[in-house]
Amino acid sequence: MTYSIKNEVIEKINESKAFTFPKYTSQLINWANQNAQGTRPAVVGQMSELFPEFVDSGEEVTVENWRKWYTEKYPDALDKATDKIFAQVQNLQNAIKWIDKEMVMRWVEDLVINKTFNGMYVQKAILASLAERKGLTFRLATPFEESVGIDGYVGDIPYSVKPDTYKTMGRLSEVIHVKMIYYTKTKTGLKIEVEDE
Repeated sequence: MTYSIKNEVIEKINESKAFTFPKYTSQLINWANQNAQGTRPAVVGQMSELFPEFVDSGEEVTVENWRKWYTEKYPDALDKATDKIFAQVQNLQNAIKWIDKEMVMRWVEDLVINKTFNGMYVQKAILASLAERKGLTFRLATPFEESVGIDGYVGDIPYSVKPDTYKTMGRLSEVIHVKMIYYTKTKTGLKIEVEDE
């Protein structure tokens, strides 16, 4: 048997009166918190450890007893978190004054055109960075070279540039007889692995 319980039902059963926020405000506060990191464990404690500790404390498990137990253990945490987040909300209030339709258009274009291009077309950047490291020139492959698995050259060495997931794809029909460069996308850019020469 599978089923789900909605948050509203959980709140009702637990008798934990949830706040109602005006439209968009909760999203904005959440966004501000992501930037301010106001509810990180360093500020408010590690909830996945604290709540079980509270449950094991012998107190009756109610929202009011949880509030009392938590604020005794972390008396300044709610204020500290609020201050960090509210400072970021003020930054957002100041920043939003600068946003007009033209800026939104530039943002959309940057996302759809530039970031998509840079995220999808990484061969040139990878070959150029490798060439710079080796003190050599690079060039992209011709259509014929591409047809045999070459993405470009660094100096006179041909390379094929593939995502790291390529290594685990067992059913590949192509056999590439050139040096391989594998890349992994990370939050901050690319991790590059160049086959030994």
